[in-house]
Amino acid sequence: MKRILQVLNVGALALLTLTSAQSVAQTQATYPNKTVRLVVPFPAGQATDIIARLLAERLTQRWGQPVFVDNKGGGASIPGMLVGKEAPADGYTITFASSTTTAVNEALYPKLPYNMQRDFVPVAGVFTQPWLILANPAAPYNNLKDLIDAARQAPGKLAWGYGANALELAAELFKQRAQIDITGVSYKGSGPAMNDLLGGHIMLAVDTMASSLPHIQAGKLKAIASLSSERASQLPEVQTIAEQGYPGFVGVGWAGLFMPKGTAPAIVKKVSDDVHQILNEASVQQALAQRGSTPDLRPLPEWSAFVSAETLKWAEVIKKGNIKLAE
Repeated sequence: MKRILQVLNVGALALLTLTSAQSVAQTQATYPNKTVRLVVPFPAGQATDIIARLLAERLTQRWGQPVFVDNKGGGASIPGMLVGKEAPADGYTITFASSTTTAVNEALYPKLPYNMQRDFVPVAGVFTQPWLILANPAAPYNNLKDLIDAARQAPGKLAWGYGANALELAAELFKQRAQIDITGVSYKGSGPAMNDLLGGHIMLAVDTMASSLPHIQAGKLKAIASLSSERASQLPEVQTIAEQGYPGFVGVGWAGLFMPKGTAPAIVKKVSDDVHQILNEASVQQALAQRGSTPDLRPLPEWSAFVSAETLKWAEVIKKGNIKLAE
């Protein structure tokens, strides 16, 4: 009798496993069967929005179902993230979130009305983008040593601008690592910061490659250092922070896809796999490169761990630098 029960249990387990596998396969085969909404918590025309539209176009072609971009900008991107959070967990609303809307907001806002671990499930990374320390061509700084020496000779006298909370945190992290004091000037976006840097109203800035690349290529700005772990293919001559004596420092922008918590794992896997295949297309990689970005092809578990680590990193920077939200 015991032997018969063991055989029955093994058979039941095998049947359950087969049924589960068939259910996953069926879900992946039928999804999507209607329009998919891609929520972008930024205004139309920004770099993340442009890449989101490229991705939506490719997914539409691949799935045979419309994927439309729904821009929900403003409010530090919080309203857009809430739209994604409150959507049904059926796979038909995907949120295209960035480092700012996830890791930075969660570290910066003590009463943020969403939590990435509690309310969302990560689906796939899409792109990363180096942040740069930039200088006006008239500035006497050509590398980090020049900048750090000047900052140490006149603490608090140098100033650099930035157009986003995430960039402010990157600037603060570098100040902490280099043990220097540079005064920060906050702008409402990269556009105004770039205008003042180009016009010589400020001599330094920390900004994205997307905003600065055309000006660097035209010789209107100097890139002193890349805050990424590797040199950017678009600017191979620009050394990283590590190459200039500060290893372990990484400050990059990134964005990826999230779905509401509770979305079926089979749907998450299908979207993740399909996005990775799209990101491997040469034409997509070229389009991203033109916008100063690199496709993020990390496996989902690795990318998910990266998102969590980013939140912890920026929370530590905020605490150590005693950074407060502007009133």
